[in-house]
Amino acid sequence: MTAAQCRELMASRRGGKASPAAAAVPKKKARKKPSAHPGPPSTPPAPAIEPLLSMLSAPGRDWTLLMPYVEELLTSNQRLHHMAVHRIRQQLRKDAADLAIARRLPRLKRAAIFYVLHPRSTARKRDPGNWSPTAKHYVDGLVTDGGLLPDDNHEFLMGPIPIMGEPVTTGFARMSLVIVELVDSLTSGNGESVTGIGHPTYEN
Repeated sequence: MTAAQCRELMASRRGGKASPAAAAVPKKKARKKPSAHPGPPSTPPAPAIEPLLSMLSAPGRDWTLLMPYVEELLTSNQRLHHMAVHRIRQQLRKDAADLAIARRLPRLKRAAIFYVLHPRSTARKRDPGNWSPTAKHYVDGLVTDGGLLPDDNHEFLMGPIPIMGEPVTTGFARMSLVIVELVDSLTSGNGESVTGIGHPTYEN
């Protein structure tokens, strides 16, 4: 006879019922179902350049980089083991440096960098600022390893500035970097202030 059966027998002899506490059987915690995989990677629409250029007083050439697809990006509200953070950080830096070399980005004196978040399609609102750790390591890869700028301090770099982009249709979130050269305004023959504008490219 089990302990529970013994309590029920004693309660029936007393003419009562087993107490709820005694009769209650502890419930097993339901296992949380793993979230479904979002599917294969997709290429989001290229971010609009003109609104970004309008924020700057002296924009020059610009480049748009769709960063290589990874399933893990760093955010400010994650709780990851420090070894996992190190692994992701190293991958982000390498991806940015490799892309800078492959695209043959020139060495600039000053630049503004916007990072454009392409989140997974969801009704929940997203704050692109939460992805600043990812943007920081991309910039480190561009500047330190890729040689884009002399340094990433405020004297040479404006940003990285968060921008919300179009969501991806499938796969995990992605990020684009928009690099804009900052130059001094030039004066044309008629006295009007002009700047040089490059041609953005958008490649995976």
